[in-house]
Amino acid sequence: MPSFVLNDFQQPVGAPQPGWSPRPRPARDTLDGHYCRLEPLNAEHHAADLHAAYTQAPDGRDWTYMGVGPFADEASYRAHCEQAAASNDPLHYAVMDLRTGRAVGTLSLMRIDPAHGVVEVGHVMFSPLLKRTPISTEAQYLLMRYVFADLGYRRYEWKCDSLNAPSREAAARLGFQFEGVFRQAIVYKGRNRDTAWFSVLDSEWPALKAGFERWLAPGNFTGDGSQRLSLAALREGAAQATAD
Repeated sequence: MPSFVLNDFQQPVGAPQPGWSPRPRPARDTLDGHYCRLEPLNAEHHAADLHAAYTQAPDGRDWTYMGVGPFADEASYRAHCEQAAASNDPLHYAVMDLRTGRAVGTLSLMRIDPAHGVVEVGHVMFSPLLKRTPISTEAQYLLMRYVFADLGYRRYEWKCDSLNAPSREAAARLGFQFEGVFRQAIVYKGRNRDTAWFSVLDSEWPALKAGFERWLAPGNFTGDGSQRLSLAALREGAAQATAD
């Protein structure tokens, strides 16, 4: 579909969206994968495991670009977890490691806009127990699949501090397209944040989905857990197959 059409005055306007209607709001659903499961965040069920997982890190640098934390003890983290679990936007999920049955990270859907089919993934806080594992990728895939395949949204956003290099690299690896930097977007933790914006569109989802599923297949990993082919390589192959 072309990106614009000409109206009766020969002015360019956005392409028609026939049959569009507001999308459902994300729900407190459980999302099942091969390596992990996303559960609606629940402080009673998840806070102790999450705090224990986060304390595996040698220092507090993982919290530098988060709006909260680090937390001095389990009690203070539990208080935060209770507040987060009660929120509908952001809507927080715990990442459960299916091998251990323990929560090892969190992420959320936020700035939920059903009328326009737009939502952002945010508050991504992954502990050392899942970083650089298939779980970290599958958790992102499960939430993206839920938004596009189950809810029918048009746009899925990722935003981060423009100085947060690991977050920007993660967005690119997952297939998000960089859109630019919003200068002086917010103030957090007493400092300025220029915000880098990324997105995935529904038209891009089929190729991304195929790439994710090929990467997550057990056959893509060696006995020691190393990947055989990168996500970028598999996504490129899937995109070419889709184009053909």
